[in-house]
Amino acid sequence: MSRELNGIVKAWEITVRKSAGAKKRANSIFTPMSVAHVDDDESAGAGEVCQQVEKILPSGDFYTGQWLDKYPHSQGKYLWTDGCMYVGEWCRGSTMGKGRFSWPSGATYEGEFKSGYMDGKGTYIGSSGDTYKGSWVMNLKHGHGTESYPNGDFYDGEWRKGLQNGHGRYQWKNGNHYIGQWRYGLFSGNGTLMWHSGNRYDGCWEEGLPKGNGTFRWANGSFYVGVWSKDPKEQSGTYYPSGSSDDHLEWDPQEVYSVELSNCKICPCEEVSIYPSQKTLNVPSFEEENLQKQPVHKKGWKSVDGRLSNYSSEDGSYAFDVGRKSGFDDLGDNSVPSWRKSPQLRIKAPKRQGQTISKGHKNYELMLNLQLGIRHSVGRPAPSASLDLKASAFDPKEKVWTKFPPEGSKHTPPHPSCEFRWKDYCPVVFRALRKLFKVDPADYMISICGNDALRELSSPGKSGSFFYLTNDDRYMIKTMKKAEVKVFLRMLPAYYKHVRAFENTLVTKFFGLHCVRLTGPAQKKVRFVIMGNLFCSQYAIHRRFDLKGSTFGRTTDKPESEIEPTTTLKDLDLNFIFRLQKSWFQEFCRQVDRDCDFLEQERIMDYSMLVGLHFRETTPTGSVTPCGRSSGGCTPTGFDDGGPRLSGVDLDHLIVDPSRWIQLGINMPARAEMTVRKSNCDTPQLVGEPTGEFYEIIIFFGIIDILQDYDISKKLEHAYKSFQYDPTSISAVDPRLYSKRFRDFIFRVFVEDT
Repeated sequence: MSRELNGIVKAWEITVRKSAGAKKRANSIFTPMSVAHVDDDESAGAGEVCQQVEKILPSGDFYTGQWLDKYPHSQGKYLWTDGCMYVGEWCRGSTMGKGRFSWPSGATYEGEFKSGYMDGKGTYIGSSGDTYKGSWVMNLKHGHGTESYPNGDFYDGEWRKGLQNGHGRYQWKNGNHYIGQWRYGLFSGNGTLMWHSGNRYDGCWEEGLPKGNGTFRWANGSFYVGVWSKDPKEQSGTYYPSGSSDDHLEWDPQEVYSVELSNCKICPCEEVSIYPSQKTLNVPSFEEENLQKQPVHKKGWKSVDGRLSNYSSEDGSYAFDVGRKSGFDDLGDNSVPSWRKSPQLRIKAPKRQGQTISKGHKNYELMLNLQLGIRHSVGRPAPSASLDLKASAFDPKEKVWTKFPPEGSKHTPPHPSCEFRWKDYCPVVFRALRKLFKVDPADYMISICGNDALRELSSPGKSGSFFYLTNDDRYMIKTMKKAEVKVFLRMLPAYYKHVRAFENTLVTKFFGLHCVRLTGPAQKKVRFVIMGNLFCSQYAIHRRFDLKGSTFGRTTDKPESEIEPTTTLKDLDLNFIFRLQKSWFQEFCRQVDRDCDFLEQERIMDYSMLVGLHFRETTPTGSVTPCGRSSGGCTPTGFDDGGPRLSGVDLDHLIVDPSRWIQLGINMPARAEMTVRKSNCDTPQLVGEPTGEFYEIIIFFGIIDILQDYDISKKLEHAYKSFQYDPTSISAVDPRLYSKRFRDFIFRVFVEDT
């Protein structure tokens, strides 16, 4: 190292020590670390040679180690001016392999990295002494691991997406310990809590508290058996004394909540200030190129990997994704295969869907009525919703009519709209469904009834129904025919049982069923259902498909130049097969079978799989870059063994709201392989031939339109079209045949990534 470079590095070290604090930076940041060796011949291409370099970048960052073309490669050390440091293995600009990352606070992670993420086996030691040893996926604790807390508590068990989830044991410093099931960092399911005094509780838990059947035992042998709830009105049980002199005859079961559990708090894990994948490598040519290409963003979410939201601008203009990967991507022609420079697939800038319903719109008063009714239904006082419902709650006659005069009443507020009547169908059931789907009542009301107006989609669906979106895109409101309401109410008990049994169900999530009846001569009734919007995400949907497995009429007949991101394409427009990692694919197959069995039993047909694609490698001009031309060409970034990745909203929100993380059909990293149909086929080819051209995607999918039963109109439609066309090509067929055809098709479109 030259004398001049030595001087610069020493000055850099002094700066870092000052920012980090002398106490935590007493040792030189250049202390050596032993890391596993990467074979240069295997990781570098033929004829490419790594060279040893020492670089001080204009940003002040420093790198020393192996260099290949314009990337850190093999072994190297990178130091940021804020005091963060990585020492370990690299692969073409990304931290990959074994390494050690340290923070200015004194926190360290030592273990495996994949594509910049803490991923694999590793140990994190926090600045306060919080220590986790175990498995990681995409920067989060995921799999088996142990956590030693600064206060002396200890956990050994399963983790999912950064929180205790599955089976685990928590030991408090005072000797109390819990063994059992966890969910989202809380006791949930069957478990046992044993106090150091000898008392214990065995039974069911929900959200960290005893809930349901359980037994509390004292050290003297007496015990209490019953149904537990923090609400004294729901608590019931029987006390069995041991016969000893110290029996607890005057004991109140609520003491378990107020006294026994008061010293059984779960210690929170230390938060990571910034993740390794968020640290950018800086070289001038890359930064200047990005500044020229990147549009101005006004506001928007930002994902963990640094991708900007495609809905970030207030005026609806589009901001294309700028890939994170590393600061050394796309720096030279030699580093990118020639076929990647001219991708065939192009996308247009997504636009915000729908027309805002403002004053003067023909449905403005209907929107006001709807918002008033929802606010009344959700906001009125009601007992805590239990998930164990009585059969009477599902009775179609179980409905509540409320009159809304403009001047207001004892139970309704005054409003500027005309008088109307509001009906809630099975309110107890839908309150339980919202609880089951983890919908917060306040958030629900704000989304639908807040100051922001609803948006009406441009045209009604094929059924004649109108669709409305909430301003935050979370919920979709669909008008319904009377026949659809009857079908829904008929199948509601089975639907409730199904979605409660299978958390990963792909069928539409329903949150409310209502009716508005306007006063006046017409007495017009508008029935509508509120359901989740599958495409509510920070990722823009570049392509969407509605797939049924039939061919008749299943094309949009639009040229590529007219296809918008909001265009819903159909079976014969599909030019991809979707490759899911093994564990996700297995769960996908199981869940599709369960959902189709449920719909078949309810005599439902004409449903479809709605699929949305977000292409991850997108240029500012709208080109989509393939990631490889063979099955081994690429793997979804940070997605190796089917483990989940983050959905991309702020990490603070993720910790509070685990429902925003990836789940089956939501925010799933995958690969799409381009297909081409044979042009010489006599009958339309449903699934084209694979081309070997792959694209990294985030995929969304779910089963929609599940309220059409095989009634007389569908039977007549089947009979009429069967005279003219191949009976197997039309959509209207018997539910059993429909289910088989649908599954056969879907399992050809979705395959395991090998």
